[in-house]
This record gives sequence, C-alpha cells and structure tokens, in this order.
Amino acid sequence: MKVEIWSDVVCPFCYIGKRQFEDALGRFEHADEVEVEWRSFELDPDAPRVRTGDQVDHLATKYGMSRADAQAAQDRVKEAASEVGLRFELEHVQAGNTFDAHRLVHLAAETDQQDAMAEALLAACFTEGRAIGDPAVLAAVAAEVGLATEEIDRVLSSDAHADAVRRDELEARSLGISGVPFFVVDRTYGVSGAQGADAFVGVLERAWSESSSEREVVVAGARDESGPACDDGACSR
Repeated sequence: MKVEIWSDVVCPFCYIGKRQFEDALGRFEHADEVEVEWRSFELDPDAPRVRTGDQVDHLATKYGMSRADAQAAQDRVKEAASEVGLRFELEHVQAGNTFDAHRLVHLAAETDQQDAMAEALLAACFTEGRAIGDPAVLAAVAAEVGLATEEIDRVLSSDAHADAVRRDELEARSLGISGVPFFVVDRTYGVSGAQGADAFVGVLERAWSESSSEREVVVAGARDESGPACDDGACSR
C-alpha cells in the first residue's frame, strides 16, 4: 500500500496531520507494508525567502481580523499541536519561500530519508523558529538529518529537483487538491486535512480490504467534514 502526502513545511496542520497519521500507522496491522511518499505543495510560491515581523500582526493584517482574534487563532493551533505531542512556538516562526525546502525533501528521497527530512523541516519552522527559506538554514537542517554536504550544496546551488517539485504541484491540481495536508491512499482514497488518527485508521483499513485497482480518488468525508488544513496561505482553524 502506498500513501502519498501533499504538504508544505509552513503549514501547521501538515505537522499536526503528520503526527495523527503516524499514530494511525502505529495502530494499523499492516503498517510494515505501507510505503509513504512526501509530495510538494507550495502554499505561497511568491513568498520572499524570509518573512520576518510579528506573526500575530501579520495574521491579523492578512485576514482583516483584530489582533485579539489573531492571537486566539494562534492559541487554537498551539493547543491542537499540543494534543498530538508537539510544541509550537508560533511567535518565533520565520516563514518564507519553501521551494528549496521541497527540493531537499526530494533529494532526501534518494537515500530513504524523506520522512526524516520532512520532520526536520517542520520542526525547524514551528518549534525551533528557524528561517525556513534561508539557504544556510536549509543546508544546516539537511546536514543534521544526515544528507551528504556535497549533495546539499549541489542542490541549493542549482535547479536540481525543481522539475520534481513542479510535477508534484501539477499532479496535485489534476487530483483536485487545493489545500494541505492531503493524504492519497493507493490512489483510491483521499484524506483532506488533519482529521485525526481514527479517520486515518479507517481509511487505511478500508483501502487494504478492497481492490487496489486504480480509480478516481475519493475524498474521505464530505468537504465540511474535512480536517483543519491550509489553503493558499490560509489555515482553517
């Protein structure tokens, strides 16, 4: 069974959804036969390399809400993260362009370190407050994961894996994916958003029990039942 996860490293619910999926996988009887592949999705392709400033003010300005409402929204995200064992330091987040981060995730796939790379990038953004679009930061994170320094430098100094990122995003559009996280199970079922471990367990078990013949992706749950997700830079809470 193959699970493809479209996500972005500046999407808080992608990190939360990752933990929920991992919880589900730990409860799934056939977990050792599940292949997981991380796919690229840029929420804000036009973002600068590093976006600094007060995160609450940025949120309030972007969505036309009061600072108090923006802070409350941040607090809800932090609470959701805490429920799955994550500590979010949202006041220190330095978001930015994620194209190079996605290219490094593709590099990591060559040595079966893709999941570790995705984890490290999400932690760097939401827990460690590192500038996720800064090439020096990206190089350091990749080295900490264990990627070869010469390969990291080669990717960051060229357009290596750029086509792979764009193919992922084109495929996301062809599948009707407009927000992340989005989990595609055996090209049969899709789980939109961070729906919780129980939802993931149900989809995994259902997909396992049915034919693996390829057909149109069916999203688990109606649109209004999808879990929290990020769409075009906005995160539903």
